[in-house]
Amino acid sequence: SEGIADAQRVALHLDIPHFVLGFSEAHDECVVRDFCSEYLRGRTPNPCVRCNQFLKFDLLLKKALAMGYDHLATGHYARIEQCAGGLYHLREGADQRKDQSYILYRLGQDQMRHVLFPLGPFSKARIRALAAQFALPVADKAESQDVCFVPDADYRAFITARAPDAPALQPGEIVDMSGTVRGQHKGAAHFTVGQRTGLGIAHSHPLYVVRIDAAHNRVVVGARAEAERTAFSVEDVTWCAAPCEQPRTCRVKVRYNHPGAPCRITPHGARVQVECSQPVFAVTPDQSAVWYDGDEVLGGGIIADG
Repeated sequence: SEGIADAQRVALHLDIPHFVLGFSEAHDECVVRDFCSEYLRGRTPNPCVRCNQFLKFDLLLKKALAMGYDHLATGHYARIEQCAGGLYHLREGADQRKDQSYILYRLGQDQMRHVLFPLGPFSKARIRALAAQFALPVADKAESQDVCFVPDADYRAFITARAPDAPALQPGEIVDMSGTVRGQHKGAAHFTVGQRTGLGIAHSHPLYVVRIDAAHNRVVVGARAEAERTAFSVEDVTWCAAPCEQPRTCRVKVRYNHPGAPCRITPHGARVQVECSQPVFAVTPDQSAVWYDGDEVLGGGIIADG
């Protein structure tokens, strides 16, 4: 692939070893299948979170350590710092526009002691300049924000090719909050909470997807205020440093590009109840909710249905 070829050219330029490791089966099992099945359940997964959790910082890290290396360095824009007490803390990258701490919240102490994020303290522009200064072959390579395994960023076609007969890909109704039919769709799995475009409905005010009723292949729409929530539950919770066992105030991000909202979290074992001080738009099942104290990532989990 292009990525492998680029890595090989950089390694050759720097005169360092280059290895290609095959994790395609694990990637398909842990990331791709989950991506498809969750969309078919009316949820919106984040494959980068799972790829980091199961591949980069599990299989790849273990392989690197088994090969005799001490650390795994990646190009994520985030920072890891060890405090006087010995605990490692995950922090936002210095370049807020490129910060990737949101998708790294699954990192625990065992991983962070062996992980390096050399780009974290720098801006993207500075990294570009350094790459040019050292004449790296990828200094001018274009960025990609798309899901790496979905051709042309068309996730609908990708899922349809893998499960063409799935109920959530069949035509169904678009209804409002009262249950009144407002239109038709070509598959509930083609929509996500907060979506405004592609509804094909003429209305006096903008309509947004409020909920996906995958069991009945329905898309529920409403006004923007109806797509906002001040309280929600998070499951499958993990903590980066010390577990949070008591209610506390912090900031929550409910998607990658969300600026965050002030909130109060109340732990209940592996679940956390989140109460925000202001309405949050498009709190989407299967996206991650990640909690911050200043620039430190406390932990996070998966936004639950309902």
